[in-house]
This record gives sequence, C-alpha cells and structure tokens, in this order.
Amino acid sequence: MTFDSAAFSDEVIRVFRENRLDALLDGDKTACLSAFAARLVETNEKFNLTAVTDPKEIAFKHFADCAALIPLLPRKGKILDVGCGAGFPSVVLAILRPDLSVTALDATEKKVRFVSECASSLGLANLSTAVGRAETLAAPGNALRESFDAVTARAVAPLRILSELCLPFVSVGGVFLAMKGQAAERETEEAKTAIPMLGGKLREIVSGTLSDGGTETVTRAVAVVDKIRHTPPEYPRAYARIVKKPL
Repeated sequence: MTFDSAAFSDEVIRVFRENRLDALLDGDKTACLSAFAARLVETNEKFNLTAVTDPKEIAFKHFADCAALIPLLPRKGKILDVGCGAGFPSVVLAILRPDLSVTALDATEKKVRFVSECASSLGLANLSTAVGRAETLAAPGNALRESFDAVTARAVAPLRILSELCLPFVSVGGVFLAMKGQAAERETEEAKTAIPMLGGKLREIVSGTLSDGGTETVTRAVAVVDKIRHTPPEYPRAYARIVKKPL
C-alpha cells in the first residue's frame, strides 16, 4: 500500500489535539512519527509486527496511547520497555521525549532488529535495543538489574506475572508503569501479593479514555508501581515457574 506521509501527519496532529496531547508535538516530532509509521506499514507487509495496520488506527491506538504515558515518566531518566514488540511504547517515547534514554527489550530478534533499524533511520540517538528474555537479563549479577528509572510494558502478560519480569529492572526510587486496559483493577488485585514481594508498592491506577474524534474510544489504564526496596535475589525465577506458580 502507498503511505501518504502528509495525510498521516495531519491525522497524528488531529488525534493528539482531540486527546489534549498536542503539546507534545512539533514539526520535527510529527514528521518522525510519520516516518516511523511508514516503516511500520512497509515492514508489516513482509512479516507480522502488529495487527493494527490502518494508518488512522496507528495514530490513534498506538501513537496516542503511548503518548498518554508520558506525564508519568521522570525527567532525563533511563527507561526500559519490556516486550517492546514493534516499538510501543519505546520508539514513540524516544521520539516525543528526547531527554529520555530508552532501551527496547524483546525476546524476538526480528522485532528488536526492526526497532534498531528504526532508531538508526530516524536518527534516534536516545534509543537502544536489547534482545533476550527479561527473566534472564534481570537476574542478579546482570548489569541491567535495578538500573532503570522507569520500566514500561504494554500488552505483555497479566500483572502478577509481569511484575516479576519488570520490577527487578527498576532501581529503588524508580517506577514500573504497566499499560493495561479494562482489566487493570482485576489484575492489580491479583498482583497484590507479588508486587510487595518484589520490592514494589502500588501507588495508583491512572485510567481514562482515548477518542478518535468520531465514534471510537479506547479505555486505557496504567498501574503505577513505585520501587521502594531491592528485589530479593531469588527473583525473577525461570519463566516456566513464573507462569506455573505466579506469586
């Protein structure tokens, strides 16, 4: 399909304005988001990166959704995106917040390669990548353990499982931001034992809706978990154990 960059840029501006996110944009950032979307659509025709392929839906369901996370992020911090997939939210955050140092992590090499190529082609010097399993890279003795000011995850796993994969990466005083939808309240209740065991404390669930300016809305919620103490060295466990016997 032919990607219309000008039309997409207009759509990004419209959707961001509709959701009061337009203060995050300027001409360069809008153009960079458009270039990222064009590369996403082109690459997705070769191998599956995302089920959302319509440019208007990319602007709304991917870009605006990721941008809504920004008010919860620290200034000039080190950010890790666990299970980055096609770069959501990592690439969007790197574009909109050049003060952040963003690392995109995924166990699937082709997705990490795509994000890395995007970082290079878009000139995102603040975006780096890592390929591997979270439970391995967050293990004691690994340089990534407890080294990030904030860790994000979007549509990766239920919160009680996700907490064991993500909280070990967060430095004490940092924050874990789990991007969820309508299940946020239920998943947070299910994770009430896991979060404190891993050194975290639930601060709040920030919820709201995003609108495409027409008939469609999306419910979004972010579980905000503060890291108040070091994660015990026995965590994270092997993934099979995490899934079989969640905390």
